Amino acid sequence: MAKVTMQDIADAVGVSRITVWKVFNNQEGVSDSLRTQIISKATELGYAKVMPDAAESKTGGSKTVSVIVSRPESSHFWMNIIHRIAKEMSKQKIDLLYTYVPSSCPTGYMLPASLTNGTIQGCIILNVYDMKLIRMINDLPIPKVFLDTVTAMPPEEIKGDLFLLEGVNTIRRLTNYIIKKGRKKIGFIGDICYARTNADRFEGFRLGMQDNHLDINPDFCFTDRLGIYTYEQDLRSFLRSMKAFPEVFICVSDYVAHFVELYLNEQGISIPHDIAITGYDGSLEYTNVSDMLTTVNVETSLLGKRLSNQLLFRIDNPSPAREVTYITSEIVYKNSTDF
Repeated sequence: MAKVTMQDIADAVGVSRITVWKVFNNQEGVSDSLRTQIISKATELGYAKVMPDAAESKTGGSKTVSVIVSRPESSHFWMNIIHRIAKEMSKQKIDLLYTYVPSSCPTGYMLPASLTNGTIQGCIILNVYDMKLIRMINDLPIPKVFLDTVTAMPPEEIKGDLFLLEGVNTIRRLTNYIIKKGRKKIGFIGDICYARTNADRFEGFRLGMQDNHLDINPDFCFTDRLGIYTYEQDLRSFLRSMKAFPEVFICVSDYVAHFVELYLNEQGISIPHDIAITGYDGSLEYTNVSDMLTTVNVETSLLGKRLSNQLLFRIDNPSPAREVTYITSEIVYKNSTDF
């Protein structure tokens, strides 16, 4: 397969090669939305680097680090984090290698050579949620910073620093808020086997119900696995199967919430009059819910900076004990819970 070039990306997006070059070299003059679109397209096409290609960069960095991701169609949530990582590494004159791994580990799969041949001095792992892949990456003898991990892997087994978006206390507070407003028939939707943060959010929901001496109705909850490529179908199948709806759906993410809203809207169900919904992430890309959804606002750009700083610290200080860091974000109350 021919190597993907900046011109290929430019042609696919419909911009000039100079515009693509500006994005990969963190130059001014490109809007954030177009910058995200170019990075997303580069990822989709399999472009190797988010930072300047060695043949095209005027100055090479003394170090190279990698961002490892498993989904080329990543949402703005992930792309905003990656863009900030690229910006922070550029400030330090460090090259950033974009490494794609599959969403599930096929038989006989081996990590890309760039991760194992000494090319990189450290890596940041984003949206990799396959246990086999996580274990392979975990065993790399280089500094590592993980943002989230699979539910089945205990944090103490992570051979690197782990960042988690705090969910237990946050969703507990949100659940208590809703109950205090008068609604007690509450359901939870989200694959809690997929990610540690998803499991934490369900635990927060459970504790909030417990605080108010309320039992969780399993008929109102969907916590099973969701297919990466069948998300909407799986959710619709669950919602269609329900004999009765709760008064509130607490959704594990804005992504889930936007599918729930679409289905409820098609059924003529009013939000929040009939059913209230909440999300998590603070994403603006799901336009059917972005202006009305009560959510937890994750500052993705600052998160990207924090991950970068931690990796640079760990490269310079490999010996200290590994860290587990919880990032707490604020709940933003909007119309979807204004009942």
